[in-house]
Amino acid sequence: MPLLALPAPEPALRCAVTALGSPTAVHRDRTPALSSQTGPLSPDSPLPVHVLEHVDGRQEPPRSRLTGWRFLIRNADRAVAAAETVLTADGWAFSHFFEGPYIASTERALAQAAALPTAYQPRLLSVPGLYMLTLWLRAETGAEASGGQPAPADLLVPLAPAPPGIASHRPHPVAELLPLLRLRSGPDQILLPQP
Repeated sequence: MPLLALPAPEPALRCAVTALGSPTAVHRDRTPALSSQTGPLSPDSPLPVHVLEHVDGRQEPPRSRLTGWRFLIRNADRAVAAAETVLTADGWAFSHFFEGPYIASTERALAQAAALPTAYQPRLLSVPGLYMLTLWLRAETGAEASGGQPAPADLLVPLAPAPPGIASHRPHPVAELLPLLRLRSGPDQILLPQP
């Protein structure tokens, strides 16, 4: 079933396109993959980026907040880098270009998700305390990009490289992965059953 991706905000897309046309921006971030490409580069596969907060809290349930939009940067038929934009007090702004293993891993996870029998809304979910990034497959396909928390019907697909003991590129139900993330967030944060 196709993924029901949200369109990126026009100003965020415009920031990414402008940065791609700027030799200063391309070379400043030292992304050899971008500066060595011949041919046109274009932003593609926009994904809202959320950060998971309070994953290690005993009382508060994990919350996510939108921090930006990420675009895979394509040269012909393959992604060679990514661009990230962030929301500031003055509106959307270009943040940085980057490359590395999460580029191919994101493409692979999106292809896997598109082959699932259920439609999902794709997002990225970062777990900073574990240096982990997941493709968040939101079951509520009509949800706005800025809202929502991981829900029981959602799937999380850890991107490679994932932390030790967490299988990358395997769709995990939220109820299965969140307790593991809580456990991994710190030895003093193990949740014990209530009497």
